[in-house]
Amino acid sequence: MLRIAVPNKGSLSETAADMLAEAGYAGRRDPKTLHVVDSDNDVEFFYLRPKDIATYVGSGAIDVGITGRDLLLDARMPGAREIEALGFAGSTFRFAAPSGRYTDVSELDGLRIATSYPGLVDAFLDERGIAVDLVPLDGAVESAVRLGVADAVADVVETGTTLRQAGLDVFGPVILQSEAVLIAGPHDAEGSETLLRRLRGVMVARRFVMIDYDLPVALLDDAVKIAGGIESPTVSPLRDPEWVAVRVMVARARVNPVMDALYALGARAILVTAIHNARL
Repeated sequence: MLRIAVPNKGSLSETAADMLAEAGYAGRRDPKTLHVVDSDNDVEFFYLRPKDIATYVGSGAIDVGITGRDLLLDARMPGAREIEALGFAGSTFRFAAPSGRYTDVSELDGLRIATSYPGLVDAFLDERGIAVDLVPLDGAVESAVRLGVADAVADVVETGTTLRQAGLDVFGPVILQSEAVLIAGPHDAEGSETLLRRLRGVMVARRFVMIDYDLPVALLDDAVKIAGGIESPTVSPLRDPEWVAVRVMVARARVNPVMDALYALGARAILVTAIHNARL
């Protein structure tokens, strides 16, 4: 039975649970439940703190898990490895300090850096030969400079508003572009390929839609240039030999421009349908 770690709370939890449900797995109904067995799919779920998932998976106690790339790298567990990015919970990690004080990370050598991700930041600076005094904090990192416990901070940056309100500006290179990832332990577990294939199917379904339309056959080559599909469109004859029916997958973000272009070309009866799951 495949053992899967799922975040029990926080920004990763709800979307991870939704993805697993869309992939056909039976999760928990009560948010207080910490263990669920899905015998139909031969898996069991363990609902754990997101920060602890890499530790459990890396040790081999659990086969696979969903966590953040930042949390995986911060844990510094040799046995845990990323096997697939899941396309949600994106975040960017940067250094920040009072405006104009520093312009390059090399200036941080010997200084105090406050962060909630000491393992991640330490590894980043070690690679560049920069030695700092890390100040581990559990949240509200942006207050550390104002309160005098740090000279700079390393934290998640979204719009930068919170940092600016604390009188801080970002500087230096991006530490990490993070998102939710599927991680595995030191050994490939039976059933993990099925899980990965199902999650990929969910991601495809979220990114693409299906477009059906009718088109004069003489315009088919031009229509394929507008929307070529993943491999090739499906083309079916209609009763009128001069027309064909076309079905093609299109990126959800491009669907309206594609519909406009197809209509302008001469396509009619253009319909868009959602994809609930896929195997490509």
